Amino acid sequence: MFQSPRPCIKIELQGGDPSTDFELVKYIIEEAEWQNLFKKKALDFVICTNLTLLSEKMVQYLKKHNCMISTSLDGPKDLHDINRPLQDKKLDHHAIFESHLSMIRKIWGNNDCASALMTTSKYSLGRFKDIIDEYIRLGFKSIFLRSLNPYGFAKQYKEKIAYPIEDFIENYKEGLDYIIDLNKKGTFFVEGFAALLLRRMLTPFATGFVDLQSPAGVGIAGVIYDYDGSVYVSDEARMMARFKNYYFKLGNVNENSYQEMFNGELLHHIISSACTECLPMCSECVFQPYCGADPVRNMSEQGDMIGFRPTNEMCKKTKSIIHYLFELLHKHDPEINRIFWSWLN
Repeated sequence: MFQSPRPCIKIELQGGDPSTDFELVKYIIEEAEWQNLFKKKALDFVICTNLTLLSEKMVQYLKKHNCMISTSLDGPKDLHDINRPLQDKKLDHHAIFESHLSMIRKIWGNNDCASALMTTSKYSLGRFKDIIDEYIRLGFKSIFLRSLNPYGFAKQYKEKIAYPIEDFIENYKEGLDYIIDLNKKGTFFVEGFAALLLRRMLTPFATGFVDLQSPAGVGIAGVIYDYDGSVYVSDEARMMARFKNYYFKLGNVNENSYQEMFNGELLHHIISSACTECLPMCSECVFQPYCGADPVRNMSEQGDMIGFRPTNEMCKKTKSIIHYLFELLHKHDPEINRIFWSWLN
């Protein structure tokens, strides 16, 4: 990865829970730091964990090496435990999460060392206010209201946890209105997806968010190195490989050179299929400058990298939310405008 021409490299340790093999985590961090003594790039680390296995010693190590912590919080105890049951049914996942989150923040000395992501299952619908309130209660300053993705176990158990995308859109709008109202009352709190879209809509700056790039950021803004050396264009592509779909595998570090993987025919083909400026319907869409195309999601959801926009769930969701943001901006409400700009600043 240090052969990349990018001046900044972020190494994100994920997949299951990396803290189950913390010696390997330490090896990766220290080896990357050693190599970077010569490469002199801006180097950042993130570990994705449900927090349950983190000890004070582990957290002190992560702080020493400035490795930020990304975790998952799906809402209040009942909802979080339904969405993320532990193998040991006797353990209280939410209580462990809250206790360890407090320990992490105490060691770091601030609340910004840990961020959280939520997953919206069918059990989450109708409860976005409860979820937002829980994030605020636990000291988080933002939330990313995200719909269920068509990968891995979420796709495998679709019949049990999925829902029509229209239901998510309705809940999203209610959640966004609630967050705006909280801000009006003095509680600074950001909805992450809206903030990304507003940056695209109101400023000339990019977001770095892979799903909102054209061409898509898969394979060029980030890649996934699996435990066996296999390289995939995104974590979603790695999850597809778990179910025997290896289409988005660029190669293997033990068998292929950097040039073969990152300047090869496959990646060129993927990127050429991910430019909204030349995709059917996207190229004529009024929201095209603010949106992006995800060939991996299109493949998982609709069977090819281009996809079919009239039935594409990602397209429906993003267009609906952009349209709603424009409706809010069109009100010319000074308070709403102030809140939106505060999210960008």
